[in-house]
Amino acid sequence: MNIDPNEKEKFNKIAEEWWDPSGKFAPLHKINPLRANYVSEKIDLKNKKIIDVACGGGLLAEALFKQGGKVTGVDISDVAIHTAINHAKKNNIEIDYKLCEAEDLLPDSIGAFDVVTCLEAIEHVPDPNQLVKTCSELCKSEGDIIFSTINRNPKSFLFAIVGAEYILNLLPKGTHEYDKFIKPSELINMMEANGLEVKELMGMSYNPITKNYWLGKNVDVNYLIHAKKI
Repeated sequence: MNIDPNEKEKFNKIAEEWWDPSGKFAPLHKINPLRANYVSEKIDLKNKKIIDVACGGGLLAEALFKQGGKVTGVDISDVAIHTAINHAKKNNIEIDYKLCEAEDLLPDSIGAFDVVTCLEAIEHVPDPNQLVKTCSELCKSEGDIIFSTINRNPKSFLFAIVGAEYILNLLPKGTHEYDKFIKPSELINMMEANGLEVKELMGMSYNPITKNYWLGKNVDVNYLIHAKKI
């Protein structure tokens, strides 16, 4: 099991707030359009089979569904999955949510998905390489995979932990652990070792004064990686 029980409990405690734009997941509500648009600009999602790994309450999954995708969402948090299911039902959105690890779908779902997304999740698992391997196995040949996570350096510690959790209160204290942050070079090495060809590295930045997020070349803190399955 590639699960940290403390991480699971941490997110279970706040999972009912997934769809509150001013709650504990407010930053995700702000960056979700950026993330979803990035995915849809890189990939034609219409009628594509998509799996959102560590889908949480379904923010990204619903956005990808609205772009025409046939979406499956998996997460280990029962509260998050129940929240996602209830929200989808209320809005007549058809997403196949599963309470499980992505690894639990194997081997039956090897190569089953055109698109695999795994955003803001890999920094929360005990074995990041195992998660990359699983995502690669779920993706079909020439399919697309997108990861996002947080760089590991003094700036990311200052911005993602000290600033976001303790000064600006953008996230609950203890959301992230610095030692679990992953440098782009490390994630790229994991991806290449698991049959993925990296196409683009993109940064995500935040201005605490204007409270705006944007995508760009700066990968010092948050970043996304788009890759193709070889």
